[in-house]
Amino acid sequence: MIESLHSPHIARVKALIGSRGVKERRNAALFVAEGIQSVREAITFRKEISIDTLYLTGNGRNRLEESINLSDVNTVDVSDEVMAAISETITPQGILAVCSIPQRNISQFQLRGNSRIIYLSEIQDPGNAGTIIRSADAMGMSAIVTSPGSVDLFSPKVVRSTAGSLWHIPVFESVSLDELTAVFPGTHGFTLGSKGSTPLPELKVTSDCIAIFGNEARGIATPQNLAQVSIPMPGNAESLNLSAAASIVMYHLSNIPTSANSSR
Repeated sequence: MIESLHSPHIARVKALIGSRGVKERRNAALFVAEGIQSVREAITFRKEISIDTLYLTGNGRNRLEESINLSDVNTVDVSDEVMAAISETITPQGILAVCSIPQRNISQFQLRGNSRIIYLSEIQDPGNAGTIIRSADAMGMSAIVTSPGSVDLFSPKVVRSTAGSLWHIPVFESVSLDELTAVFPGTHGFTLGSKGSTPLPELKVTSDCIAIFGNEARGIATPQNLAQVSIPMPGNAESLNLSAAASIVMYHLSNIPTSANSSR
């Protein structure tokens, strides 16, 4: 049981979530997941993201052991005071894991003929990023890819916002759009914009596609070879939040029949 507030464990975790957390996470290839939902998914879906260390208070251990076998997980018991010191939340659940960041390369991703790739260009809001990952997981999207300059997908706020979906769908960071299209030449791609010439209900996709979403404030300059899609809005709202718009698009994509689907 760790009770000292001077424990090196505290310094280690706080470095991963502090003001210089991005650099620390990248150097150590580790990130922090907090709460029963995220940690449960981390333990259940240990394909590419493994748990390095799981910190538990007495109450946290009891809650987690009700549904999860922890026998093969490296656990460290801590006091409530220590958990409060390493937690970013106001009311910690007593469950916090240091997890590995998977070392993925977009060139190794294999298209299936009906793959749906979500590309996020310079998005900055962690809540938007996490919600988009969660919606992409729910709608059966194939992967999330971010551009250079986007929010860190393994930051604590993004991880919390995914509600465990970060373990279900592969994510690739800092991939330029040119690099992505070079890896997947000929893949159908489109962007979303209020002045798009193609209303979303009319969008037809028969094979692999890349849906491109731009920065919350600036959007994205549409490459000449890509179509721009718009979401019809019969109501009075001027615009939609990025995560709401992306979720609507992903729902539509999940319901478009493809040649790969029809051949099954």
